[in-house]
Amino acid sequence: MVWRAWGEGSPVVLLHGGSGSWTHWVRNIDTLATCHRVIAADMPGFGDSDMPPEPPTVDTLAAVIASGLDTIVRPPARYDLLGFSFGGIVGGLVAARQRDRVRRVVLIGTGGMAFPRSVLPDLVRVDAGDAEAHRENLRRLMFGDPARADDLAVAIHRDNVRRTRFKTGNVPESDVLLHALPSITARVAGIWGTRDAFAVPYLDARRETLARFQPDLDFRLVEGAGHWVIYEAPGVVNAALMDILG
Repeated sequence: MVWRAWGEGSPVVLLHGGSGSWTHWVRNIDTLATCHRVIAADMPGFGDSDMPPEPPTVDTLAAVIASGLDTIVRPPARYDLLGFSFGGIVGGLVAARQRDRVRRVVLIGTGGMAFPRSVLPDLVRVDAGDAEAHRENLRRLMFGDPARADDLAVAIHRDNVRRTRFKTGNVPESDVLLHALPSITARVAGIWGTRDAFAVPYLDARRETLARFQPDLDFRLVEGAGHWVIYEAPGVVNAALMDILG
């Protein structure tokens, strides 16, 4: 498994989304690294990392990541965990495993709480190397403002899709995170874009679900942003993350 690190200070671990890699966080790392040691994973089966051992499940990913963190952030040191999309589901399972190690969990555009699949727009068929098809799919699925799907976003997405081997399947629509939440003792916060195609029309329900486990939940909405909110609205998201992390 491949990890990358920047900066110094209290550790902050970044887990990317499905069909992704550490590059999902490319617009957030520099800001976070001004005050923190930022540790970004390529989760098993994504990016530069090998596939996980059998069986290739979300629980296996969490076990591998937790083991890696025991080496990178040696106990009893504690860390904060930020999970985008599928990475939030995995991060929740890691936090449930490492109850005495995780200070805060920030869930960003995360599924796994048993909400029905949103009605998603049709996607364009992508042939190998077809940058414009990738751009159109990003506009339809990942961004609230289609104009934000710039050349860098297309390059990141195209490379990440090419290297993805782990299949997330129906995990985002499952209840796997919902079952982990009662075991998480860390502070939980949430950030969602108001135009997240995977979350609308269940944004309020997500807030209510998380608040059942943490009544003083810090839950923030980024107006007009889509699913890849950490890329589309880095100024707003970075300020929110720095505030949440203290």
